[in-house]
Amino acid sequence: MNTMQLIRTLRASYAFVERNFNLVRRYWGWEAVWLTYSIATTLSITYIGAGMEAISGAQVDTNYLILYLLIGTMVWRFLAIIFDNISEMIAWERWEGTIEYTLMAPITRFTHMMGQTVFAVAYSLLFTLVILGVVVLFFHLDLSGANLWGATVVLLAGSLSFIGLGIVASVLPLLFPERGAQMTNVLQAVFLLISGVYYPIEVLPAWMQALARVSPATFVLEGMRAAILRGVPTAALWPYLWPALLAGVVAVPLGLAIFHQAERYAKRTGKLKRDG
Repeated sequence: MNTMQLIRTLRASYAFVERNFNLVRRYWGWEAVWLTYSIATTLSITYIGAGMEAISGAQVDTNYLILYLLIGTMVWRFLAIIFDNISEMIAWERWEGTIEYTLMAPITRFTHMMGQTVFAVAYSLLFTLVILGVVVLFFHLDLSGANLWGATVVLLAGSLSFIGLGIVASVLPLLFPERGAQMTNVLQAVFLLISGVYYPIEVLPAWMQALARVSPATFVLEGMRAAILRGVPTAALWPYLWPALLAGVVAVPLGLAIFHQAERYAKRTGKLKRDG
C-alpha cells in the first residue's frame, strides 16, 4: 500500500468515526439516559463494598472492597461498551436504513471495521471517564500504591481481545435480523458471569472456573486488580497480558474472515434489508 492509498484508507475509516459521533449527537437524549443509568448502577454496586461491614456485622476492609468492586465495574463497563458498539453495528445500520449503502460501498471491510473500532474505543474511554469522574465525587480512592501505567497496558490489551470478540458477535445480527442483536447480549451476559467481574472466579463451580480461563476478560480484570490493588510492576503483569493479547490476535482476523463469509451469505439470501 502506497502513501496515497494509506491516506484514502485512513480518511475512509475516519468517516465512520465521524458518522458515529454524529449519531451520538443526534440521539443525545438516549445517551444521557444511558449515562445516568450507568452512573447509578456503578454507584449501587460500589456501595455494596461500603455497606459490607454493616451487612456482615464483622469488621472488614471496606476501602479495599470498594476499590475491588469499582475496578470490576469500570473495566467491565469499558470492555462491554467496546463489545456493544462493534457487535451492534449491523443493527444500527438497519435502524438507520443505511445497511445496503454501507456494505455495498467501494471500501474494504477492514477499512469499515477499523473506523468502527476507533470510534468504539474512543467512545468507551470517554464514557467510562465520565462515570469515573462522578464516582470520585462520592468515594475517596487511595491510589498511592497503584501501578496505573501497568493497569493502562492491561486495559489496552483487553480492548484488542474484545474488539475481536465484538467482530465475531456482529455476525449474529447480520445472519439473524429478527433476534441477532439480542443474541449478542446473551454472549455478553455469559462473559459477565464467568469472568469474575464482581467476585473471584474461585467461588464459581469447577466447570465454570474452566470456562473463566477461556475468557480474556478474566485476565484483564485480574491484571487490573494486581496493578491497582497490589501495585504489581508492569513487567510482572505478563501472565495477564499474553492471554488477552493472544485472544485479540486470534479473534480479530478470525472475526473478519467469519464476517466476510456471513456478509456474502446475507447478500446472496437477501438478509441485508430485512428487519423482521
